[in-house]
Amino acid sequence: MLREKFASQLKLAMKAGEKRRVETIRMILAALKDKDIEARTTGKEVGEEDILALLQKLTKSRQESAEIYEKNGRPELAAQEREEIAVIAGFLPQPMSEEEVSAAIREAIGAVGAASIKDMSKVIAELKARHAGRIDFAKVSPLVKTALAG
Repeated sequence: MLREKFASQLKLAMKAGEKRRVETIRMILAALKDKDIEARTTGKEVGEEDILALLQKLTKSRQESAEIYEKNGRPELAAQEREEIAVIAGFLPQPMSEEEVSAAIREAIGAVGAASIKDMSKVIAELKARHAGRIDFAKVSPLVKTALAG
């Protein structure tokens, strides 16, 4: 589904003459092609959750680059990175609120029968399976740890 969305949005951006959007979507497609090639060596198929993870990774790298450009007095490059983030964010599902994340953590703990911090990886795996692309897993790990400890 996302692959078709990339193709249709690329056509629309090209017709509208949106240079930055065209460049960003082409960059996404190139990264996706690299992911497909990598997956062929392992014999796996690149699924929707893999594509969402790729988009999150691209967003994170753009955010880091924008911060570096800001620190080094290059606001025009930082603005370019932020424009790319906005395009990529258009393909990501709406992120979950803090309340929704807390509820999802409780639900995942119950689903896997987690009883201690030793079960943290099971809970994280369950969250990734159910909510790929909607949760920042770097931020959710301490919340899961706290929920399992308390």
